[in-house]
Amino acid sequence: MELRLIKKKDKNDFKEVKIKDVIIGGQATTIIAGPCAIEGEEQILRIAETVKAMGGNILRGGAFKPRTSPYSFQGLGEEGLRLLKIAGDEVNLPVVSEVMDTREIEMTDKYVDIFQIGSRNMQNYSLLREVGKTNKPVILKRGMAASIEDWLLAAEYIASEGNLEIILCERGIRTFEGYTRNTLDLSVVPIIKEETFLPIIVDPSHGTGIRELILPMSMASIAAGADGLMIEIHPNPDKALSDGMQSLNFKDYEVLMKRIRSLSEYLKS
Repeated sequence: MELRLIKKKDKNDFKEVKIKDVIIGGQATTIIAGPCAIEGEEQILRIAETVKAMGGNILRGGAFKPRTSPYSFQGLGEEGLRLLKIAGDEVNLPVVSEVMDTREIEMTDKYVDIFQIGSRNMQNYSLLREVGKTNKPVILKRGMAASIEDWLLAAEYIASEGNLEIILCERGIRTFEGYTRNTLDLSVVPIIKEETFLPIIVDPSHGTGIRELILPMSMASIAAGADGLMIEIHPNPDKALSDGMQSLNFKDYEVLMKRIRSLSEYLKS
């Protein structure tokens, strides 16, 4: 595997990515939470207040939604980004949203603190190069059929343009298993920490697609050494316009946050 820029140099070589007052890759467990899709101002403001109140660190929200079906809800576009920024400013949280096209980078840059490259665009090399030319942190999600080598070389594309503010995100891969939406590969967490200095977070929401599995897989992710989690929440998941089956309601999110804090403190003791 030809890694030149993100390869780990020694066992203590770990990078911290700072977004405003939040650090990903440090001693704390960073929690990124929010809706799969921004549906309106009231929804995203309620979610932002909950993310903040329960100790979350970064607000996520989808504005441009790459859906398998062209007839599914595609997101609010720039209006969604505008609402996300308003909500983040309201509760003083950094915000992250997916950018899907090189033509959207300049516009998205006005609203977000972190670019997200989704699974379907992990090998969109033109997009990777363009976000690499920015100085903004990038969350790079693993492609649904990507090997570890594919994923890390995609990160090299970003780094090769001068941007080392990269956070890797394991979100499950597609296998023959049909019970879960994807197969969450937690073995990748220690592998990434062995091969690179980049921080790695885990998205158990996309990784399983099943609400009841998010808490146990979140705990397992932290135990495996993940630097943080990306969690989907919604005030009424059963009525969500996108991916309600893998979204936590506010009560379940509160339980998750309490359990994660307890586990993180135990692992540090």
